[in-house]
Amino acid sequence: MTNLKWGAPLLAVGLVAGCVEQELDVSAEAGAVLFADNCAGCHGADAKGAGEFGVQLFNIPPDLTRLSEQYGGVFPRDYVLGVIDGFHRDPAFSTAMPEFGAGDMGPTVIVEENGLGTPIPARLLALSQWLESVQE
Repeated sequence: MTNLKWGAPLLAVGLVAGCVEQELDVSAEAGAVLFADNCAGCHGADAKGAGEFGVQLFNIPPDLTRLSEQYGGVFPRDYVLGVIDGFHRDPAFSTAMPEFGAGDMGPTVIVEENGLGTPIPARLLALSQWLESVQE
């Protein structure tokens, strides 16, 4: 016969642990994986715009390692988030650029700035972190 003395408390601990929200990975490393899976085909593994598919497009994808340079030495995070999401569309962009915000971008994290909290999809934030890390 098994001893059930600890069975109920252990079950309760297991159920509570299952309810604890996992911390979402918004690191540049997580963004690198997302970039490789979703963006490198057009923008190249090095983000310089010479991906296998990108070089075949009418509008070659831009060199994403020069974004900070184009914005006076400051990485334009909000602009980048808007472009990837599909909120900001420039007529010069290729129509091949997907609007990732049109689909399920997954769980969000709250990014606080100037006392305001903005929910941003964790994967989108991770991708922007990686792009910021590759600026030249």
